[in-house]
Amino acid sequence: MKLIIGLGNPGEKYERTRHNAGFWLIERFAAQTGTAMRKDAKFQALVGRHAPSGVWLLMPQTFMNASGRPVQMIASFFKIAPADILVVHDELDFAPGVAKIKQGGGIAGHNGLRDISARVGSHDYWRLRIGVGHPGDRHAVTEYVLNKPDADDRTAIDGAIGRALDIMPLIVQGDLQSAMLKLHTPDKPVEKAGTSEATKPARSAKPAKQPKTEKTTTPQAASAAATVATAPAPTAAPAVTEVAAAPAGPAASAPEKKSGLKSLFKKLLPDSK
Repeated sequence: MKLIIGLGNPGEKYERTRHNAGFWLIERFAAQTGTAMRKDAKFQALVGRHAPSGVWLLMPQTFMNASGRPVQMIASFFKIAPADILVVHDELDFAPGVAKIKQGGGIAGHNGLRDISARVGSHDYWRLRIGVGHPGDRHAVTEYVLNKPDADDRTAIDGAIGRALDIMPLIVQGDLQSAMLKLHTPDKPVEKAGTSEATKPARSAKPAKQPKTEKTTTPQAASAAATVATAPAPTAAPAVTEVAAAPAGPAASAPEKKSGLKSLFKKLLPDSK
């Protein structure tokens, strides 16, 4: 970028009117960067040069509908092509608080743009459009732009200019695509403290299921159960150990033989003694 132009009307009468939004941005940028704006009779404008980038700043001191003459003279003198020119102007089609960049396109009835396009012979310069709102009636446009915005609108317009100033370093470097992307991308809402995922309190775990409780027993049943539980277990019968009979010897003892014979005689002869 080689030339940045802010559009407006000269004089104290118009300095706070909507039509001077382009002037407002250049004045603030010059103040921020320490760029002195001096009246140059040759160019019929206030002219300054942004030292770090070498970009020329211009505020035409002709009225709005003759803005093209100072632009044509300085662009011709320094051989600046339309593609290296940015015009900052008020935009009726945008609400206060909106700012956008584009290259080329129509002039949308803006008298300053109409004269610039006619003088430089092209629509291909860049535009930084600062929304000032629309009165709702095209017949009321002239009076609307030549009057001061109310306090709320002025605050919104100043906010849009502030966001545009944030991208001016990209503009003076000639990186219009990055400037456009940054300006047109809405800021993400700032999360309130304690609402991020990292700081959100963990969900409380569901209470563990309690084990089922045993049914209450009656005192009689409890006593019986206790008795059963404490009664000694019956003693098992001792295991019978089988002892193998010793094999009879070849001859039984004498007493055993006599006892056996006596028993046999008693069975056979019951009357015998």
